[in-house]
Amino acid sequence: MNLTPADSTLSVASNNRAAFDRPASRNTPHPSKTDTNAAQAGVASVSQLNAKLAEYLTPSELKKVKEAYRFSDEMHLGQMRKSGEPYISHPIAVAEICADWKLDAQAIMAALLHDVMEDQDVKKEELIERFGAPVASLVDGLSKLEKIEFQSQIEAQAENFRKMLLAMARDVRVILIKLADRLHNMRTLGFMSPEKKRRIARETMEVYVPIAHRLGLNNIYRELQDLAFSHLYPMRYRTLSKAIKAARGNRREVVSKILDSVNNTLSASGIGAQIYGREKTLFGVYRKMRNKHLSFSQVLDVYGFRVVVDSFASCYVALGTLHALYKPMPGKFKDYIAIPKLNGYQSLHTTLIGPYGTPVEFQIRTQEMNRVAESGVAAHWLYKNEDASLSDLQQRTHAWLQSLLDIQKQTGDSAEFLEHVKVDLFPDSVYVFTPKSKIIALPRGATVLDFAYTIHTDIGDQTIAAKINHEQAALRTELRNGDIVEIVTSPASRPSPNWLTFVRTGKARSAIRHHLRTVNLSESTELGKRLLTQALATLNIDPLLPGPLTEKLLNESSAKSLDELYADIGVGKRMATLVARHIRGLMVDEEEAGLVPAAENDAGPGKLEPVAIYGTEGASVQLAPCCQPIPGDDIMGQLRRDQGLMVHSTDCYVAKRQRAKEPERWIEVVWGSELSRRFDCRIKILVQNEKGVLARVAAEIGESDANITYVGMDDDKDHLMTQLRFTVQVDGRIHLARLMRNIRRVPRVARILRERS
Repeated sequence: MNLTPADSTLSVASNNRAAFDRPASRNTPHPSKTDTNAAQAGVASVSQLNAKLAEYLTPSELKKVKEAYRFSDEMHLGQMRKSGEPYISHPIAVAEICADWKLDAQAIMAALLHDVMEDQDVKKEELIERFGAPVASLVDGLSKLEKIEFQSQIEAQAENFRKMLLAMARDVRVILIKLADRLHNMRTLGFMSPEKKRRIARETMEVYVPIAHRLGLNNIYRELQDLAFSHLYPMRYRTLSKAIKAARGNRREVVSKILDSVNNTLSASGIGAQIYGREKTLFGVYRKMRNKHLSFSQVLDVYGFRVVVDSFASCYVALGTLHALYKPMPGKFKDYIAIPKLNGYQSLHTTLIGPYGTPVEFQIRTQEMNRVAESGVAAHWLYKNEDASLSDLQQRTHAWLQSLLDIQKQTGDSAEFLEHVKVDLFPDSVYVFTPKSKIIALPRGATVLDFAYTIHTDIGDQTIAAKINHEQAALRTELRNGDIVEIVTSPASRPSPNWLTFVRTGKARSAIRHHLRTVNLSESTELGKRLLTQALATLNIDPLLPGPLTEKLLNESSAKSLDELYADIGVGKRMATLVARHIRGLMVDEEEAGLVPAAENDAGPGKLEPVAIYGTEGASVQLAPCCQPIPGDDIMGQLRRDQGLMVHSTDCYVAKRQRAKEPERWIEVVWGSELSRRFDCRIKILVQNEKGVLARVAAEIGESDANITYVGMDDDKDHLMTQLRFTVQVDGRIHLARLMRNIRRVPRVARILRERS
């Protein structure tokens, strides 16, 4: 196939999405032929792409790709990139990267066409007619939502990622093309302004690098990481680059000696192996220096070796041979063959003490494992004819992509969706077991509750207790490698807003928030209505708004009904004061237009009346676990996003710190006049370590008409005193004061106080 341009001169390009300027009009005149070098570079790219595609596509497929190229070239006619190259050079470069993975003809066509919908306003229907629905769907999934107006750049970016990731969940080729697109943009980012460089590099590091890692695309992962690092911290990048080049010369003798020793030892043992020297990426060295507070000279394992053998068993034989050659460092061995990483990566990792006492890392794997390690999910296309054992990787990828769809169903908006997905892109993992010995991989820091939601959403919702290694454990307990986890459920159990403070995975967070939004909708709606009514009252506005004003308010706030608006206020997604001021602004507009009479006695913005707290509001109002306020305490309220109102004591250290960060989310609250429940409170009692003292203290608490919900104790090292910790239920401060007086009269009680975080 000869992919020549539609005209004798290559089309001129502008920048593509995220990285480059908006395109010229489709009617832009054809450029002059002054930029010969750029044109020649474009033709050279076409020639390379043509050669790569001819290796594995059929003649009929090549013909379709040629049609897509001609259409893309015609659409981008008159566009230039910032580098001065014709714009068509970018789609060709993206297609060439996809061709390296041997993606199918549809994906190559989508790579060539990936900017025509966004840049040239080509309709999806036109692409369907010309190239078929699959190609059009891929291009649509890659196109940004330029025609929709968003409230902020962050919201627009979040919605674009949401669209792309959901398209990826339906067809993984979307993200492979997008990663190829981002890789070429990063390679040519040097022509952008410093501000754009930093923004795009940060976005790459936060989203695209983790996605590449999650899909096992190791080569792209490493290159994107280094490219983003070079634009985020150019001085650090240059300094480290010089240091590594210098070290490369200094350590050449050591590397050569290790290579010779390993080659000779493996050959003598009858193990056929290919040995490659491997250098840490610049960002990998920088991250190790930063995380472990090391200087460059202290990062000794800049170099490592990859040993590729011919069979599964040979991996372990080679490991034993290397351990006999050099002494292994304790705690530096990892078996990712028996338990692969989340992205399907398999290899044995060991760090040995090499010549001159230098630590050297070895990775031992088979040819098949090496393919997956380098190409990840793309290995499905690269080696689909000769490799039938990638089903496990495909299943893992499918499970993660399916989890994106689950999160989407339970998520309120795009920013929240992106937040959950970013959490799940966290690369480090822990591996735990179900009681039936099934391995479950979770992000590092995941808790028992994350495990429950990973098994099934219903199990997570109904969790009441758990066992780790056959012993009772709290739901917030962080899991460690090798833990055996058993979940205890009850149909009567329901998620608590407090769970959001310690769950780690995006699936768990989205499921809990979804439950709180739906099940507690009536409570949130009622609370939101109270908050908005009070906010309107301070502005002398009648809460019964006229019909036209209500309709305009709902249109501008994107709410479907007043109840939805109230619910958003009740869970903290909207601020009652801001909504009230917005209503006042709408009323002023109506007054000026003469549609409604001017408001009388408008005293302007006033002070909000405090919200009364009764303790029976349900999940929409929570008492903060840090300070556990009780009636009689001075209190204040924090409207937390998607979690409703959290009530703190005014002297709570945690509340003071959070209020300083987000003062607009705090409102005045007071205790209601009639309270019909009891409240938890923590107390600490220091007693002399004597037989029966715990029983006497517990009896006194019962005599004082208080209920014990928790008891714990700590001995001092001399075993002379014991600190007792109780959580008791009381009516309020007066009841607590009476209880503490009674406990002080117990013999051997040295001190008692109320415990606060």
